[in-house]
Amino acid sequence: MFSTYKEKDVTLLLTDITGKVSPQSTEEREKLIQSGVHYSEMLPIEYEPTEKYMELYKIALDKYSEKTAEAVMAVAEKIWAEKGEDAVLVSLARAGISIGVLIKRYIAFKYKKDVAHYAVSIIRGKGIDRNAMDYILKKHRPCDIQFVDGWTGKGAIRNQLEEAMKEYTDVNPGIAVLSDPAHLSEKCGTHEDFLIASSCLNSTVSGLISRTFYKESVIEKDEYHGVCFYKELADKDVTYQFIDLVEKYFSTDFELKYEEIKNKKSSKKEVDDICLKFDINDINLVKPSIGETTRVLLRRVPWKILVHSMDDEENLGHIYQLAKEKNVDIEIYPLENYKACGLIKTMADN
Repeated sequence: MFSTYKEKDVTLLLTDITGKVSPQSTEEREKLIQSGVHYSEMLPIEYEPTEKYMELYKIALDKYSEKTAEAVMAVAEKIWAEKGEDAVLVSLARAGISIGVLIKRYIAFKYKKDVAHYAVSIIRGKGIDRNAMDYILKKHRPCDIQFVDGWTGKGAIRNQLEEAMKEYTDVNPGIAVLSDPAHLSEKCGTHEDFLIASSCLNSTVSGLISRTFYKESVIEKDEYHGVCFYKELADKDVTYQFIDLVEKYFSTDFELKYEEIKNKKSSKKEVDDICLKFDINDINLVKPSIGETTRVLLRRVPWKILVHSMDDEENLGHIYQLAKEKNVDIEIYPLENYKACGLIKTMADN
């Protein structure tokens, strides 16, 4: 495959567009996105982590691999209880793929069954890759499909998936994620907004592939959505360092415990309040959760970062470092569901 993922771990229902699309700078892309060009029609120049940032990534990986494994086991047990050995994991590229690999590996480890695992593209505003869905449904029953992603922010992809599945009425649009601070996913490992180390990096922890791309002049009608393969970053690839380290914490003695849900402000109300507080008219410029805040810093133009504390090095150390490198203000804010929230800069007047 045109990635560093192993074929036994996942089948990528994606088209290799390496060399067909020129990456653009973050600032250039942000201006185009805010002027109406769809984000999926462009690719960013990949952020190359500094030595200091990689040190923080390694600390996060060591610190949170066990917690990540617990979340993997919890969500995998829920999938197994519902679908058993017929489960078909459909990971949403890119962030969901490594998580899907881990869920597949845990089921093999615990139950000695090799469940199917595919990676497909879903794009906010454009929907899911129909060619990929049609391929899966020719091979598997609709009731066996389980969508997988890494975490929830404010639920934009969940909403997109629910809309997309109106065309596939026998397929449940529910998503399984590791971290669901928004309380929006059908299945999750935990509702805590904790640091999943894979959210700290881009392609180098995702099989060296780009985020997904769709533009009719590049992708043919019978092709899957596209990705680029950054083989030139091979010496920096830590995809299986992440997967293998988390897998070491799998246990056959794991017991699923359901979290007590505390009464908190709804995630939508929290995001709406942030919009009101900071005079933001476009909700798409607000990106809550550790994972989404990290993405804002890695591939958007941040205006401000909100954090629940300036002393949470364990969860937010990499965010503090990225904000420092990019000269972005950090403000303490009374977040309830999340530990961090990224606010994207309005580019209209720039």
